[in-house]
Amino acid sequence: MGGSVKLNRVIVIGSGFAGLSAATRLAQRGYDVTLLEKNSVPGGRARVFESHGFTFDMGPSWYWMPDIFEDYFAEFGKKPADYYELVRLDPSYKVVFGPTQDMDLPADMPGLRSLFESVEPGSAAQLDEFLRQAAYKYKVGIKKFVWKPSRKVSEFLSLKLLYDVTRLDVFQPFATHVRKFFKDPRLLQLVEFPILFLGATAQKTPAMYSLMNYAEMTMGTWYPMGGMHEIVRGMVALAEEVGVKIIMNQNVRHISVKEGHADRVLTEEATYEADIVVAGADYHHVDSQLLAEPYQNYDEGYWDKRVMAPSSLLFYLGINKKVPKLTHHNLFFDEDFALHSQEIYEDPKWPSRPLFYVSAPSKTDPGVAPAGSENLFVLIPVAPGLSGDTEEVREKYYNLVMERLEAYVGEPVRPHVVFKRSYAHAEFIADYNAFKGNAYGLANTLRQTAILKPGLKNRKVKNLYYTGQLTVPGPGVPPSLISGLVVAGEVEKEFPVVQAARRSPASLS
Repeated sequence: MGGSVKLNRVIVIGSGFAGLSAATRLAQRGYDVTLLEKNSVPGGRARVFESHGFTFDMGPSWYWMPDIFEDYFAEFGKKPADYYELVRLDPSYKVVFGPTQDMDLPADMPGLRSLFESVEPGSAAQLDEFLRQAAYKYKVGIKKFVWKPSRKVSEFLSLKLLYDVTRLDVFQPFATHVRKFFKDPRLLQLVEFPILFLGATAQKTPAMYSLMNYAEMTMGTWYPMGGMHEIVRGMVALAEEVGVKIIMNQNVRHISVKEGHADRVLTEEATYEADIVVAGADYHHVDSQLLAEPYQNYDEGYWDKRVMAPSSLLFYLGINKKVPKLTHHNLFFDEDFALHSQEIYEDPKWPSRPLFYVSAPSKTDPGVAPAGSENLFVLIPVAPGLSGDTEEVREKYYNLVMERLEAYVGEPVRPHVVFKRSYAHAEFIADYNAFKGNAYGLANTLRQTAILKPGLKNRKVKNLYYTGQLTVPGPGVPPSLISGLVVAGEVEKEFPVVQAARRSPASLS
């Protein structure tokens, strides 16, 4: 335990989901918490911007695993409905296989079973068994394993957990697992698509991640009215209710270490005294740029060997007309799924024939676009660390995917674009200090699972912790929420609140 701590001042760096989660839990438990955010808007990748009457969510657009959000707010005696209104999407999403071939995924299980059966006779029963096994993985994986701090092997050595590991199919490839149930290429794409963003091909992703199929198919796809940033607004409001001080436009430049403890966090604008530091910013950036070399957890050789989840080439588009054929979520699988995966993970390059995704939140929420208009978010998954991110390259891909979009909807879209903004590697690095310009964090491969991920605590600085998508439990909004709570729990164990501590302002200048 860190017995030398006399005060309870916690500095949290970054207001993404993990940073907000950790800050809120620690403030509720009596710590004096100040959260520093680099940008002018909280939320990290889940920021928002407005232009020409459109409101654009900048990052996450899928609301899955509603139970995780319910559990999070329940930790503080609240519920999501206290902060935002959720609606369930039906269809959950649309998959486009070509200009004249598509498939809407029903929100209800009878409809989903009927759809599978119509594509591949006998697959409805196979879906039942696939989801039965996936339900167990969700129950154990999300309710038990992801809550482990993963700081030592002994956390996983109980006989019950070892039994659970064998049933989780941790060592079986996802691709092998799903092919035991389904044969039709379209059904395989439907089942494999959620892992496209986990950071490896289906051949290298553990079959355990069928838990995502369970979440998607049985728990539903939801949308918070006003956009995904409404979750951030709710979390910020809750954080402030329990006493977190949130300060924007604070670009952290250095973490000072004295006698093995982080004692100050220095931004361009001020200096903040700290008894405990929780870094919710990019782990690699904090470790390699904010700390002096003797205090870094890992060297560059370590980071270069990490397998990263994808980056993204994004386009935020305001359209001055409606596009009737689109639904809220649209996955364009009209090109070779395996080829695009290979060009992200196995042979990183700008994709030759990319798959892409289009979110049209204005289908559900008229408030995010002017009357009679459509709000489109276009995402192309690409490999992290690519060179050649130029305007010419972005324009090439914009026209490539928009041609396919227009071919599917059967009408011109590009002439009706009244607002357009692109976003890729360069912006991920500039706005979030994202390692290699990644969008989603560390890949969920077998060799980067649990104790094999970057550790949540600095080994050389006794009171410095890390949270977010580059440490446990992994990438995604629900795991990030959990990450913040897990780290806060470790802080509580090692540096319990000193009830008699003198509360002094965190800022020195």
